[in-house]
Amino acid sequence: MDMIQAIRDSWRWVGIDPVEVVGTTAFGNVMLKDTQGRYWRLCPEGLYCEVIAQTRAALDEVSKDQTFLHDWYLQPMVAQAEEVLGPLAPGQVYHFVISPVLGGEYAIDNVRQLDHVEQIRFCGDLALEIKDLPDGAHVKLRIVD
Repeated sequence: MDMIQAIRDSWRWVGIDPVEVVGTTAFGNVMLKDTQGRYWRLCPEGLYCEVIAQTRAALDEVSKDQTFLHDWYLQPMVAQAEEVLGPLAPGQVYHFVISPVLGGEYAIDNVRQLDHVEQIRFCGDLALEIKDLPDGAHVKLRIVD
């Protein structure tokens, strides 16, 4: 399945209508342009998708921010993941098995390789399910077929 369609299917509830993938990272972050010309960041490990710039010029400014870049690339985690899990095949990303939002650690034993479109769908669906919970709420995951 096409990534844009997966984002529409699983993240539409945040108000995004994506038209272009501008960039991606090894941990599955996606920078997107929408129909209004705004730029969004979809962050699977943070379970969010939000506008980060209203224009391309504003995005260029965001892209110079070192704190943003460190968070965007997660380079130390990528280096560890490549060493332990090996390089990514096309269409694959590194993925936190238990989301840091749900208490999972930013540790290599919490990382696996996963199909990027599957990650986008899973994280969008999970984010929708927990969006109204207060910080610190207890969550019980139930897997159904």
